[in-house]
Amino acid sequence: MFIGKLPLKKDASQVKRSKVEIIKEKSNFIRYPLNEELVSEAPNVNETAVELIKFHGSYQQSDREVSGRKNYSFMLRIKNPSGKVINQLYLAMDTLSDEFGIGTLRLTTRQTFQLHGVLKKNLKHVISTVIKNMGSTLGACGDLNRNVLAPTSPYVIKDILFAQETADNIAALLAPQSGAYYDLWVDEEKIMSAEEPPEVTKARNDNSHGTNFPDSPKPIYGTQYLPRKFKIAVTGVGYNSVDILTNDIGVVVVFDSAGEPVGFNLYVGGGMGRTHIIETTFPRLADPLGYVPKEDILYAIKAIVVTQRENGRRDNRRYSKLKYLLDSWGIDKFWAEAEKYYGKKFEDFRPLREWQFNNYLGWQEQGDGKLFYGVHIDNGHLGTRKANLLGASQTQW
Repeated sequence: MFIGKLPLKKDASQVKRSKVEIIKEKSNFIRYPLNEELVSEAPNVNETAVELIKFHGSYQQSDREVSGRKNYSFMLRIKNPSGKVINQLYLAMDTLSDEFGIGTLRLTTRQTFQLHGVLKKNLKHVISTVIKNMGSTLGACGDLNRNVLAPTSPYVIKDILFAQETADNIAALLAPQSGAYYDLWVDEEKIMSAEEPPEVTKARNDNSHGTNFPDSPKPIYGTQYLPRKFKIAVTGVGYNSVDILTNDIGVVVVFDSAGEPVGFNLYVGGGMGRTHIIETTFPRLADPLGYVPKEDILYAIKAIVVTQRENGRRDNRRYSKLKYLLDSWGIDKFWAEAEKYYGKKFEDFRPLREWQFNNYLGWQEQGDGKLFYGVHIDNGHLGTRKANLLGASQTQW
């Protein structure tokens, strides 16, 4: 339920909701009972805390090769838009994996790193170390926006750089805002971080068209967050390393005849997951939604997210993703509903050139007279022997 210019939804207590929805509502913004479970002597956390720790970027796991008993550990996922990781953070993760994990880092299809095998007693130290080295695990899992993709190859060309900048801004817009993360992992310690652009703060807090929960520590998400995980990718025209049509929102930079970015084409409702044998679940490619000027992109993104927040199913998590809402409604109904929150009309799609394929392996012209080298990582597993990174300012996934 929200306060705004649109009619109020039916009271949540009158609508059937899944168990996870009740857990989120009673958690005091993803704190309780996780805060109590983390200081208990048990090697694991209880069923309720298992759901909440996902929002903090972790999954509880048990060793499948150990029979007759549970051997608990935790996976941590880093959240880094565009797959960019500064060397300081990479080296910290390398050390953490050796000292508190299983000695490897794993690369994911959403441009992030994962650390496996962390024991509960070491979780706080590991996560606080990530935070203090300019990283974050917040929102890497859970029912909210996940890591925002963009082309990761370090081309110094205008469309790629603008796509990466936009991905950073969208990630900041949709990051959880309550203090639970820092309360639990760094004891409210102030951590130095770059200030976000003012347009991001303005878009997040603007409650025009009833998009926000006023006076909430989570203005976009409220107590319920989203019905399920949500995935966004941004790219330049022609560069499809992000599989743009497989995301809940696909964002493509559009340029004018002078080569300046002027706006974005938007796609909605993609997703490749399904449940084995259950035919009512299915993969789906995203539908074209429309074009928005570049100054409106954050408002358009928030409008789409809020449309899913207010209308995605919360009774059955199997069908809670945006793709099922698009399949049920059709693009025309979704378009009309999203425009209510956007406050404007989505314009017609701008023409795009054909997508191109590049595996980015080997030496590549970077665009500034320098070269970069694309390396194949077999099965996404990266041994954590220290790499020589002295000649670069950051590592890109």
